[in-house]
Amino acid sequence: MSVRRASALFRLLADGTRLRLLRVLARDRFNVSELTGILAVAQSGVSRHLGLLKEAGLVREEREGGYVYYRLADEQPRNGPTPLWALLEAQFAAADGDPAVREDEARLQEVLRHRKENFETHGDLRQLVPGRSWAAWARALGHLLPPLDVADIGCGEGYLTLEAARWARTVYAIDRSEEVLQRAKALAARRRVINVRWKKGDLARLPLRDASVDVSLLSQALHHAVDPEEALAEAVRVLRPGGRLLVLDLREHDQQWVRTRFGDRWLGFSEAALERLLMGAGVRDVRVQVGARQSHDPFVVLIASGIKPERPKAHSRKPKAK
Repeated sequence: MSVRRASALFRLLADGTRLRLLRVLARDRFNVSELTGILAVAQSGVSRHLGLLKEAGLVREEREGGYVYYRLADEQPRNGPTPLWALLEAQFAAADGDPAVREDEARLQEVLRHRKENFETHGDLRQLVPGRSWAAWARALGHLLPPLDVADIGCGEGYLTLEAARWARTVYAIDRSEEVLQRAKALAARRRVINVRWKKGDLARLPLRDASVDVSLLSQALHHAVDPEEALAEAVRVLRPGGRLLVLDLREHDQQWVRTRFGDRWLGFSEAALERLLMGAGVRDVRVQVGARQSHDPFVVLIASGIKPERPKAHSRKPKAK
């Protein structure tokens, strides 16, 4: 390698974002959208860095199924390190404890989990099973349910709301952001879903009457609550006797970056803490279990459920014998 090329290469690698990109691409191939999510960098920035790395011969493109993926151009890391890759791999290993790298790793694991749960093959034909789909399986389970009234509390942009609408009688979709609700309404209109009632409201003060729904659902919403106990008490208030509270949330983790990026108030909940919260809200038959987990992923999904007790039956008094 000439001195000029070496100088240009080391100037290129002096940028921290480009080093992070190479570290991620040493793990697998990714498209621009995935890399944007992993690095938490604007898509334009990711594209610019990829262009420079491609021009330098460090990464290459692969086109498949309408997507463009990027991977390392140099296969030496798998076939024996060149001096450059030996240096880079040493740097990657030394940076494992760096907060930015740990955040990248957490987001990378989420991308891999998303791929797995969507049964995307990403070139691995051993994973290809025609027709296999989590969405179809979830919708099939909906065929086993009676018509129910559901409160989707903290509904966000409505993706889970619209899935619930496939089997529910009515879904009350509640979120505190008018802007988010408008996007959710537009999605529902495009999909011609008509059994959703959109309501603006806070977790601590739901715009629903007492005992008005059969299911209160909080999916990845509880860790945004100022007071989780208060939020669960509200979710139980709107349940009919015998109705079910269903919570999907994160297990306790140490990823502080989610506070600034997503506004999380709580870094998840332990199984025991989630069980105590549900019991404190007044539901019985509480169950807590792991819903989704992937090796090395700091984000583990917990599922918790409970039943609102039936009203005590009034006992008729027999008249006393005279």
